[in-house]
Parts: sequence; structure tokens; C-alpha cells
Amino acid sequence: MGVDVIWAGTLLAAVGVFAVLFAIYGALTVRNPMTKRVKALNDRREQLKAGITASTAKRRAKLVRKNQHADKMRTFLGKLQVLQEEQIKEVQQKLAQAGIRSKDLAVAVIFGRLVLPIVFGGLAALLIYGLDMWPDLTPFKRSGATMAALVLGYKAPDLFVQNKRTKRTDAIRKGLPDALDLLVICAEAGLTVDSAFSRVSKELGRAYPELGEEFALTSIELGFLTERRQAFENLAYRVDLESVKGVVTTMIQTEKYGTPLASALRVLSAEFRNERMMRAEEKAARLPAIMTVPLILFILPVLFIVILGPAACSLSDAMSGGSFG
Repeated sequence: MGVDVIWAGTLLAAVGVFAVLFAIYGALTVRNPMTKRVKALNDRREQLKAGITASTAKRRAKLVRKNQHADKMRTFLGKLQVLQEEQIKEVQQKLAQAGIRSKDLAVAVIFGRLVLPIVFGGLAALLIYGLDMWPDLTPFKRSGATMAALVLGYKAPDLFVQNKRTKRTDAIRKGLPDALDLLVICAEAGLTVDSAFSRVSKELGRAYPELGEEFALTSIELGFLTERRQAFENLAYRVDLESVKGVVTTMIQTEKYGTPLASALRVLSAEFRNERMMRAEEKAARLPAIMTVPLILFILPVLFIVILGPAACSLSDAMSGGSFG
């Protein structure tokens, strides 16, 4: 086929050596996933501390960092009268559930909804109509491609946030039963709620960094906020899970009425484990139906070739031999 075998073998050997070295490097340099999240937690601690120690509103305003780009975008959207307070709060909650703490990015998401359709649509119109890169396209396909670019530009910020939000929610859902078991152990050992959340966040930091970050942030807020109920409500605000809301309700009732925390958390932990098992069984039950299409498209043709191939070759040889004779 015009390919030097020695050169191809050398290239494949080099790729294999590089892959082995990369695997060794990855195994020897295992990092704590909570390391990158410590900075955000420290920033939240400093914000809470500033809100408590600052005596006047002016002094508190100096301690809050302002983003000039966000202010410019906010001013631009305000002039167009497309910036609504309810819309900002909704986007801020979605960003918090995606693990993005900056509230200024909510304005950036709304700004992206306005600007990206113009950018994507203008680029598509330039390529399709201006430069005529695809001359064979019909007018219907040209307009359809332009409209698709406009819709993609409008939905791109929401799709990005929704993707991060879904992945983070799934990761927190997987680690929640283990976290509740550790909370039960800490409660039975006599630790306070603040210390229990801090201890669980340290223990789960490597296995479930997202859940460890949320518990660490809750522990910080429990130590600084004047109303402990607000710290638990913030946890439910940042995590889009009904199970977390149930845990928050249990913690609030425990704080208010003094009910036993360990027994309530033990019941919740067993319930969440059963829910996780049922979800796994549901995925396993769907697997045969999902595997039908790959089985028909990829496995059965190969199987037919392996089984019928020798017979077809023998038949072809017999036919050719008979015709030759």
C-alpha cells in the first residue's frame, strides 16, 4: 500500500512508549481533587468574615471585588431593557448548581444569549451566502443552516451550564449515601454538626470532590452565618437534588426541635441506597434493548462473514474449478 513497514512499526512503538510513560506519570502524580476547590472555599470564608467584621456599608463595599467586564455587560443589557432581576436569579441558581460561584457570570450568560446568535448567524451567513462555500446547497438548506446557527448561538450558554450542572448533580447523587453514613458515625461519636460536615468533607474529598466541596462550604457557613437555617437552605439552593432537600429538611428540624440526628440520617441513608440500587437495576434492564442496534449493525454481519465466509470461498473455488475443467 506504499507504506514503509519499518517506519510504521517505529511510529507505533514510539506511541506505545509515550502511552506507558504517560500512564506512569499519571500514577505517580495523583493529586487531591479538593486542592483546586480550596481557593473558592477560602474566598467564601473571607466574604462571610468581611460581612461580619465590617462596620459600615461603605467598608463592606470596598471588600467586595467588582468585575468591570460584568458591569459593562450589565450596563449594555440595561440600556436595551432586556435584563430582568428574576432572570438573573434563575441563572445564578443554575450556575451555583453547576459549581460556578461567581454571580457576575449570570450577566455573561444572558449577554451570550444576545450576542452569540448574532456572531454564529453572521458567520454562517458569510460562509453560505457571502463566500458561497457550498454552492450545491438548495435555498431551503441554506436558510435552514443559517437558522440552525442562530438557534445554536442562543442555546450554547444554556447547554454549557446544563451540561456542567447535570454532571455535578450525578456526582453528588452517587456520593450522598456514603456521606450520610459518615454523618451518622460523626453524630454518634458526639461531634457537632459543624465539625461533622467538616470531617465528612475531608474524608470524601478524594472520592467525591463535588460533594466534599459542598459540605465544606456548608461547614463554613454554619460557623459564620447568624442563622444556621440559612446555611442548610443554601446547600439545597446549590444542589439540584430532592434527596439533598430531604437531608436539609431533616437537619433544620433537628436544629429546631432537638430530635435525634443519627436515627433520622440512618433512615435517609438506607432510602438513598435503595434508590441508587433501583436506578442501577433500571439501567441494567434497559441494556438488552440498547444493545439490539449495535448487535444488528456490527456483530451479526461479522458473525455471518466468519461462519459463511469459508463455505462461500469453497463454493467459489469449486465453481471456478468446475468451469475451468
